[in-house]
Amino acid sequence: MPADSAPTNLTNHFLIAMPGLSDELFGRSVVFLCEHSERGALGLVINKPSDLMLSQLFDKVDLSLARADLARQPVFHGGPVQTERGFVLHEALPGEGEKLYASTMSIPGGLEMTTSKDVLEAMAQGGGPRQVFVTLGYASWGGGQLESEIGENSWLTVEADHRLIFETPVAERYDRAMALLGLQSWMLSPDVGHA
Repeated sequence: MPADSAPTNLTNHFLIAMPGLSDELFGRSVVFLCEHSERGALGLVINKPSDLMLSQLFDKVDLSLARADLARQPVFHGGPVQTERGFVLHEALPGEGEKLYASTMSIPGGLEMTTSKDVLEAMAQGGGPRQVFVTLGYASWGGGQLESEIGENSWLTVEADHRLIFETPVAERYDRAMALLGLQSWMLSPDVGHA
C-alpha cells in the first residue's frame, strides 16, 4: 500500500462469502461489519438463524418479552466469538447524540450495537428500538487479517443496505447481498485461480 493512501474502512459494509468459502459458519454468509480499523474488524453474521426465538432468549435471562412483533424472531449465530453473549443491532434512537443504553457502539449510517441487558429490559417493557437484530456471538479479525482474506478472494464487500438486515427474509439475504453488486452466486467460480 502506498504510504500516502488511507487504510480501507469497511465499517457499515457487508462481507459476502465467496462460493469457495466452505466453512460451516461462514459458507454462504453475509456479515455486517460494525467496526473496521487498522486494529481489526468486528461483525455480525446476518443470515444464520439459530433454533432459539427471541421470546425463548428473554425467558433464559428472566425477562418477559412484551413485544409480540419480536417474539417469533430468531436469534442468530453472529459469529464464533463469545457465543454465550448477546449482541443487539438496532437503529440509532433519536436524541442529542447520547446513548440510551450502558454499552452501545455507534455505527456510521444510523445503527448501534448494544451488548448491555438494559436494551432487553426496555424491550421487555414494550419499548426499546423498533427494529432489532439479535445474535449470540460475533465475528472478529485481527489487524490486517480481514484485508488478507479479501485479497485471497474469500469475501466480496459492498456498502450495507440496512433493509437487508431488518426486512429481507433470511433465506434471501445472501442472494440479495450479491445483487447489491450486480452479481448472482452462480456467476462466481468456487475455485480460486492464480496466474
